[in-house]
Amino acid sequence: MDGVEARAGGWMRLAIDEARAATAHGDVPVGAVVVRLDDGAVVAARHNERERTGDPTAHAELLALRDAAARAGTWRLDGHALVATLEPCPMCAGAVWAARVPLVVFGAADPKAGAAGSLYNLAADPRLNHETRVVPGVHAQECAALLRGFFADRR
Repeated sequence: MDGVEARAGGWMRLAIDEARAATAHGDVPVGAVVVRLDDGAVVAARHNERERTGDPTAHAELLALRDAAARAGTWRLDGHALVATLEPCPMCAGAVWAARVPLVVFGAADPKAGAAGSLYNLAADPRLNHETRVVPGVHAQECAALLRGFFADRR
């Protein structure tokens, strides 16, 4: 996974573009992409769709992982990375664990629901049979500003 930090910024730019798209239908601006680690190719890019679909599980990360698994033809995404604008919640971190994703890159930390180091750390829980490397804080200010702006407009 050498050079991940160098490539993470470009991947995050794509996730930020996805996050911006969520606001068009009233969803919280969170975006996620799944990339292959061997060549850096983006295999899935999604944004939150809970409001659009009425589905409480329609988080950007879950949707991107589903698309990536469909494209790979397997639930095992051990050669992939998840890049998200917001630290994954417990549900999304659980999906990362279930898919055996070895790397998560995120932008803004989530002290209220983050499960990749802030509130919980499912990525490094020794009781689980898989651990995930986490690279936090990539374009964190920009990712957090998207969220702050979204919620400020709603108050």
